[in-house]
Amino acid sequence: MVKNILILNGSPKKNGNTSTLVEWFVQGASLNGGKVEIIRTALLKSKSNGCISCRRCQKLKEYECVINDDVKEVLKKMAKADVIVFATPLYFYGPSTQLKLIIDRMFSLYKWDNSTDTFESPMRGKTMVLLLSAYENIGLDIVKKSFALIAGYSEMKFKSLLVPDAGESGEILKLKGIREKAIALGKKI
Repeated sequence: MVKNILILNGSPKKNGNTSTLVEWFVQGASLNGGKVEIIRTALLKSKSNGCISCRRCQKLKEYECVINDDVKEVLKKMAKADVIVFATPLYFYGPSTQLKLIIDRMFSLYKWDNSTDTFESPMRGKTMVLLLSAYENIGLDIVKKSFALIAGYSEMKFKSLLVPDAGESGEILKLKGIREKAIALGKKI
């Protein structure tokens, strides 16, 4: 079965370490015929700085955000994908703002029934992948835990590739074995 893989590249740099990780992951995914779409989140036009907590999405039958902008379209694609890859550099012990904006608006992909403490979501059963690079070897576990919690809550499978000590843009190319790990993860997914 061909998997639809949506990659959300949260790096504002076109040729940085995160984008390199994404390229390697795509090489692996392509080996098994994965259908890949990459969205550079830094280029999206947004009308808000994240979820505005209007809760109007909860009144819709569809799983979509009511804010009409580029992020709304990304959320629709997430609902249809088999695999969602979040790729981000580590910024102050979290994902990039460009990626966090989408994560917050994922609220619209869940319909809660507070009376039974349950929810429905098109995210259930999908696979979430985190590709994370950092200048040094500190803070990666914090970001991984955050994404793992989202995946667990959403009943998604979770995989990750964390790259500490990636250095400045382009220096990831000097790290031994990372390219092979990224390609292998893409192929496995």
